[in-house]
Amino acid sequence: MTDQSVTRWWWIRHAPVVEAHLGRLSGQANVDADISDRKSFMALAPDLPREAMWVLSTLKRTQQTAQALCRAGAQSSKAHVEKSFDEQAFGDWTNKSWDEVGSGAEAQEFWQDPAYVHPPGNGAESFDDVCRRVAPKIAELTYKHTGRDIICVAHAGSIRAAVALALGLTPQQALSLDVKNTALTRLDFIAPTPVTMGVGSWRFLGLNQVGTAA
Repeated sequence: MTDQSVTRWWWIRHAPVVEAHLGRLSGQANVDADISDRKSFMALAPDLPREAMWVLSTLKRTQQTAQALCRAGAQSSKAHVEKSFDEQAFGDWTNKSWDEVGSGAEAQEFWQDPAYVHPPGNGAESFDDVCRRVAPKIAELTYKHTGRDIICVAHAGSIRAAVALALGLTPQQALSLDVKNTALTRLDFIAPTPVTMGVGSWRFLGLNQVGTAA
């Protein structure tokens, strides 16, 4: 039997944003997370592996969520910060509600093809753009840290992109995934040894897990 090395990814979507931003397209705006629901962190923290590598996006709501998990008992050393795992950039729609986005020509074009159409404004991304920046960073970290547990506190967009990579989903299919706040998505990458970058297969273990202590 071929020797195998398993790299275990523990993806966690950040806690909900504070009430003032609920229902809005926070995107890459650096808004705060509401970390008042201590029970959600107490439920999840005991299930997280010890001595894992932690990865966070550059946005403070992921960092606040990681800190809350550590206060609830999760073990963390200094976290790596990866911009590749930031949320989708919504350009001129950032911090707007869908009602405020409205139903004009730009919104109609977006809803006809939400996986590939960019919102208006400089720096705006399609969801396909998110998948294209997330996938190579996952491959890089999986290769560099083969055989480890990697806990990544990220966003709905980057977690959908990770599941799309693992399951071979199209961007359109991945957008149908409902990724809950303060919930766990588990993916394993199984590689033959000696390890070669990009060689191996993914195993999907679950979406929106909330912890055995819940």
